[in-house]
Amino acid sequence: MSDMDVSNKLFLITGATSGIGKAAAQAIAAQGGRVVIVGRNPQKTAATVAEIKQISGNPAVEYLLADLSSMQETRSLAQQFQQKFDRLDVLVNNAGGFFMRRQETVDGLEMTFALNHLSYFLLTNLLLDTLKASTPSRIVNVSSGAESGAKPDWDDLQTTRKYRGFQAYACSKRFNLYFTYELARRLEGTGVTVNAMHPGMVATSMWTNLTGPLAGLIAPIMRRAMKSPEKGAETAVYLATSPEVEGVTGKYFVDMQPKYSSRASQDPEAAQRLWQISEELTRLG
Repeated sequence: MSDMDVSNKLFLITGATSGIGKAAAQAIAAQGGRVVIVGRNPQKTAATVAEIKQISGNPAVEYLLADLSSMQETRSLAQQFQQKFDRLDVLVNNAGGFFMRRQETVDGLEMTFALNHLSYFLLTNLLLDTLKASTPSRIVNVSSGAESGAKPDWDDLQTTRKYRGFQAYACSKRFNLYFTYELARRLEGTGVTVNAMHPGMVATSMWTNLTGPLAGLIAPIMRRAMKSPEKGAETAVYLATSPEVEGVTGKYFVDMQPKYSSRASQDPEAAQRLWQISEELTRLG
């Protein structure tokens, strides 16, 4: 795998204070890229930037703060970014969570749906003009193979009737793919590419939300079977930096190889339906 010269490129990575996002930011900074990470907690985010600078030897690492479960904060993040930077070469949508119990955001939306899907949708659309002005540019959406088990209830996307943590997560990862494939269709010919990837089962803080009588038993077994964040981030870094995927768009990658996601995830009508719903919920239309 050869890397392109990223020293004059700007990368924005969400959910980058731990796990896959942090590992990806560190790897790209080590290649010489200019990296802007997004975090929620000011102290943790500043400490992460200091750590990445020290380990990578790259001083061009900065941060912006936002809770991406909030639409107002997501809009504010896009605005701050555009005020500070005049280009964006690569956007890595990685922020996400897994929640065993149903929670609502400040906007009154179910947390998994809002954070794992709507934040990708809203932030990307708000930054599209900047990405188009920086072509060739790339969008990388972190999805998951969990999407294959998704059974979305289109009449209850906010899961007000029945909430199951694993199903909510699987649906949000299916939505990442609907979004990726529909966005690729809409961006055809613009010079902006968009691809999704499955990092594998990665030992990150996301899984600390596991609860229930078997959680104490399952969690240690899961951790032993999981990849390190660095291994999990490899495909995201590949999609963000490799010349091999220049011009490649609308694909799903696993272990740096294009793969077929589930047949259901490739339904263009479902993707368009989700796009319309997302536009209405984020008031983008």
